[in-house]
Amino acid sequence: MPGHERLPALPYEFRDPRLLRVALTHRSYGAEHNERLEFVGDGVLNCVIAHELYRRFPQLPEGDLSRVRANLVNQPTLHEIAAGMGLGEHLRFGEGELRSGGARRPSILADALEAVIGAVFVDGGYAAAERVVGELYAGVLEGMAPERLGKDPKTRLQEWLQGRRMPVPDYAVVAVTGEAHAQTFEVACRIPALGLELFARGPSRRAAEQKAAALALAQVTRG
Repeated sequence: MPGHERLPALPYEFRDPRLLRVALTHRSYGAEHNERLEFVGDGVLNCVIAHELYRRFPQLPEGDLSRVRANLVNQPTLHEIAAGMGLGEHLRFGEGELRSGGARRPSILADALEAVIGAVFVDGGYAAAERVVGELYAGVLEGMAPERLGKDPKTRLQEWLQGRRMPVPDYAVVAVTGEAHAQTFEVACRIPALGLELFARGPSRRAAEQKAAALALAQVTRG
């Protein structure tokens, strides 16, 4: 329930539970909300991820490190982690935002996760925040391969096809469902040269295209 002083999916116990309450409070709820903690969390997250990439990939140049970090701290990645934690179920909203589906909105979930990270930092210091970010990002970081760093699925698929002198894929929205504040996009990724057509859904056209590209890439590189 919103307002609880614990977040079961968060590997941290707060000494000052008020900080967690604030981190989980959207500005529509009242004057004390999570935007200041989000500001802190954004800075802490960027620092932790930068340090982790520096440690993991000692041969990677600054430009590549920057691109990889940007992919790891952007809204889609934060939203994916926040949704996996069930973070939306714990947020506090004003009635209007609650009715409009704020608990499912990617931007709100991403911002709230940054606020939670900021709250951990304020409550327990950098070491605590570093540990929490490491655990939350463990799956993402472990799945990284050096040859894919800084490149999203659409880019990798395009490069794979161009390397074999094939035309780039065609993406098309085939369906949009849901109300305006919480739409789901279904996108087709078509590769006529290979006779492939794959479909994926996401909360935005971009997210759906990336998922469709990832499916296509997995298929064309299989085996």
